[in-house]
Amino acid sequence: MQTNKHFLLSLSILFLLTFSIFSFLKFTNHPLSLPQTTKPTQTHIHIHKNIQTQTLHTHCQGTLYYDLCLQTLATILPNLKSKTLPDIISATLNQTVTEVRSTDFNVTVIRKKLRNLSDLENRALDDCHTLFVETVNELQSAVKGLKEGKVKTQDDLQTLLSAAMTNQATCLDGFAFSKSRNKIRRYFRKSLRNISRQVSNSLALLKKINGTSTAKTEAFPEYGKMSGPFPQWVGKKERALLQTDTNDIIYNLVVAKDGSGNFATIGEALNAAPNMSTTRFVIYIKAGAYYEYLEIDYNKRMIMLVGDGIGKTLIKGNRSVVDGWTTYRSATVAVVGNNFIAKGITFENYAGPAKHQAVALRATSDFSVFYKCSFVAYQDTLYVHTFRQFFRECDIYGTIDFIFGNAAVVFQKSNLYARQPDLNQKNLFTAQGRDDPNQNTGISLIECKIAAGSELIPNQTMFKSYLGRPWKQYSRTVIMKSYIGDLIDPKGWLEWSGDFALSTLYYGEYLNRGPGSSTSGRVTWPGYKVIMNETEAGLFTVGNFIQGGMWLNDTGVPYYIGLS
Repeated sequence: MQTNKHFLLSLSILFLLTFSIFSFLKFTNHPLSLPQTTKPTQTHIHIHKNIQTQTLHTHCQGTLYYDLCLQTLATILPNLKSKTLPDIISATLNQTVTEVRSTDFNVTVIRKKLRNLSDLENRALDDCHTLFVETVNELQSAVKGLKEGKVKTQDDLQTLLSAAMTNQATCLDGFAFSKSRNKIRRYFRKSLRNISRQVSNSLALLKKINGTSTAKTEAFPEYGKMSGPFPQWVGKKERALLQTDTNDIIYNLVVAKDGSGNFATIGEALNAAPNMSTTRFVIYIKAGAYYEYLEIDYNKRMIMLVGDGIGKTLIKGNRSVVDGWTTYRSATVAVVGNNFIAKGITFENYAGPAKHQAVALRATSDFSVFYKCSFVAYQDTLYVHTFRQFFRECDIYGTIDFIFGNAAVVFQKSNLYARQPDLNQKNLFTAQGRDDPNQNTGISLIECKIAAGSELIPNQTMFKSYLGRPWKQYSRTVIMKSYIGDLIDPKGWLEWSGDFALSTLYYGEYLNRGPGSSTSGRVTWPGYKVIMNETEAGLFTVGNFIQGGMWLNDTGVPYYIGLS
């Protein structure tokens, strides 16, 4: 018992001594003191939450989908205060890429769950898959551009995001003529809406990088400046090619129906062209009618097709929505690969007015140029789908919405001719598809001719003709210093459906001439205006519209950077 008492006493003394030593180390902040693990007080938590909340509200201010922005940023970036705007946009886009890939998986799911799909429905699903792949590429390119942090790429980033957003609407449009469209769209609608809204918010955030969220100094900043008759993005070599006589151009390949070239079909020549080329690859197509459906895909970059002239070298097809093709897939020629050039070629879809949407050419190619070409069809002739495009001295023939899409596109010194439609139809020259105010897209016609084609002239009074109508909510089209013929109704423009888009569209006319150019009887929509000064008109030129000064020099196509 005595031994146990001594042991307990010794143990107590040792414990008290140890406790005293550690207490001393702790309260004197001795180097050997143990780390403190004090929990943050409620005050600290409240301050942190306030900072996070204020930062969220600051960044999301000005976005169209404010609640979604708050929710997204709070979820993916808990330490928002330490992140830059490029970090925030990149994180949003990376999450959106995941959503796009998940939505793309639904293409396979639909085909397993819904049996007996029509040809049109299967093609629409194929369109969606193609568009989702393109969207992923565009979003990832945007993230890469943000990481590089180059100020000069901001216009390119805006263009990439504008295209990615348009792709989602194009996917849904493919089911417009499907009997099961509502059943199929339910697999896509919610996710596509969320993807589009995330990209929309990213576009709004992007404008804040240089503090331009409220400034409206440029209408189409991505098109760029002009150098001579072309945007600057047309380089000297391309300029030389386009201005050189056809017989004097050195070609990489020759296509001839009579067997005198390297290939008898254009498709064979395109297959032989190199992938991802960094130099111009020129294919000469000798005179003749080529009945082919061509897609110049993402890998076929820097391609130039040269024909013997309008009406001499023709590429023809007759796909239409009536025959089970989507509008997107009905194109006789579809161009996806960047930096495409065509000269002296007629692109035609001869399906006829009764076949409704039937596209002659679809352009989904950035920095694409069409010089002295013609586009012949009826409804939906020329699908300027996405990215930046330039048309010079071209002829476009059609009936309903025959220049349509959501690219940033300038037409200079080109002729737009209305053909004779079916008896119950009207002629509409344009249907621009901008569906977000931060997209840098629109149609600009400068020094063009808007008139009746030869087949319509004898029966012109039987049909109403209009300059355009708003396909999407923020539709944007300007016509400047152009000739407008007497076929145009005094209203000028036509509603799409009731008052849809009439207050959000932007339709402008500036210094036009001709019997149909009077603006005294024009529509009085909030979004329509007669442009009164050269400064505002200048926003829609090649220089400010498509950054043409940065890329057109290389093509050799003549162009001018301003209004004339």
